[in-house]
Amino acid sequence: MPLHDIKQRVSAALAEAGRAPDDVTLIAVSKVQPADRVEAVLREGHRVFGENRVQEAQGRWPAFQARYDGIELHLIGPLQTNKARAAVEMFDAIHTVDRPKLARTLARLAQERGQSPEVFLQVNTGEEPQKAGCLPADVDAFVAELRALDLPLRGLMCIPPVEEEASLHFALLAKMAERNGLSGLSMGMSADFEKAISFGATHVRVGSAIFGERVPQA
Repeated sequence: MPLHDIKQRVSAALAEAGRAPDDVTLIAVSKVQPADRVEAVLREGHRVFGENRVQEAQGRWPAFQARYDGIELHLIGPLQTNKARAAVEMFDAIHTVDRPKLARTLARLAQERGQSPEVFLQVNTGEEPQKAGCLPADVDAFVAELRALDLPLRGLMCIPPVEEEASLHFALLAKMAERNGLSGLSMGMSADFEKAISFGATHVRVGSAIFGERVPQA
């Protein structure tokens, strides 16, 4: 099965980098995948999944959570402030905190609930105008703000530009994380997760390599 192959590749990449076997969390990106493909991966024992949209996750996961224990959900797509409450109720981690207004909303909800998902600060390492994320020059100040809000900041996340060498962006993200005393690095997808692991990734987001190509939505 593809999941087994991907786990073997993750293990090999960790060994090659001289890292511990459990240093990386493999997030199976289930967004827009048919339910039968997702359930096949659940049946193999995998429990960590990534979704792009709060609404899609709400429609998919409660039924699976009723049948399978230990499911961990990560939001890896953009989060609108008006969906923040639903997100903090459903997800264990949010990888796309990219602006102060969203951070303040999450902090308020955390105070109300007495708990919060782990958060990752999304960095627009390529400074692409069409892409979400904090600009590299603003990262240190935003990290300080997230800490002042008492949010559980796990680390940084990036999605490198498709036309650029991903290693440059992985190295940049790792340097920013180290400078700010952060251990979490959410980086690397189906095409480059092994490279990301060599630069210190702690969370890799793999979709098509596990599930096959996405099924277009009607």
